Amino acid sequence: MDDASSRKPWEAFHPDGVIIFSDILTPLPAFGVPFDIEEVRGPVIQSPIRSEEGLKALHPIELEKLQFLGDSLRILRNEVEGRAAVLGFVGAPWTIATYIVEGGTTRTYTNIKSMCHTAPQVLRALLSHLTKAISDYIVFQVESGAHCIQIFDSWGGQLPPDMWDRWSKPYIEEIVSTVRNKCPETPLVLYINGNGGLLERMKGTGVDVIGLDWTVDLADGRKRLGSGISVQGNVDPAYLFSPLPALTDEIQRVVRCAGPRGHILNLGHGVLVGTPEEAVAHFFEVARSLEFTTPQGHVVEEPKLVV
Repeated sequence: MDDASSRKPWEAFHPDGVIIFSDILTPLPAFGVPFDIEEVRGPVIQSPIRSEEGLKALHPIELEKLQFLGDSLRILRNEVEGRAAVLGFVGAPWTIATYIVEGGTTRTYTNIKSMCHTAPQVLRALLSHLTKAISDYIVFQVESGAHCIQIFDSWGGQLPPDMWDRWSKPYIEEIVSTVRNKCPETPLVLYINGNGGLLERMKGTGVDVIGLDWTVDLADGRKRLGSGISVQGNVDPAYLFSPLPALTDEIQRVVRCAGPRGHILNLGHGVLVGTPEEAVAHFFEVARSLEFTTPQGHVVEEPKLVV
């Protein structure tokens, strides 16, 4: 049967942007941090780095070990043939460091937060190494075919804002500066889970687009960020489990809040496991049906969609 379940998402829904989901931890072994994936615990790093001795395991990123990702980006870019943007995907230094220091996922972040005070020189060295590796990884993805890069500081929202200023923002700024020099035409998107308290700070990193999760009112986010930067988001992924009329109303509300320009319509985070495919299809149908008029009566193009 020729339905969405038997086709690739690109073939089924034809979004304006496509992304190969490459976990943010994918590049770790390429610069000296091997890890395993366990069924219950998720990613597990057997030798967390919490000391000067641990830093000795790190080395410059070996991009040849990531050639499979470069090949995948080239194949995808060729497949979409200019009909969609190809997005790259990286973790921000602070977020990657949380896994490396904690030894995997955590709910408390106590080890890495403690290091900010007990071993700041070790943490700074780790973050600096990650910044260089991630910058090189971004350039590699762009050279392999990515049109745009999304930077996920997924756990940046776990820091108080003043701590984020010290332990995350400077390293993201350095990445942005490096990529701007080497790939000046490549747009950069920054996303943080629970970023309501960090919006203005995120804008200060110099990225082109701020991704908003569903806990931020998009109209308020747009007001705080101003019109000089684009926004992405932020339909709650759980809405795709609701009746389709409710999903329609929420898409229309989000788009109204964002305004007619500088908005990438998307979910506030990824598609949840078990999401009905008919709801995903409906998301695209509703979005493509939207039109706007300016006060002068001119029709403005529909918002862009990214999956």
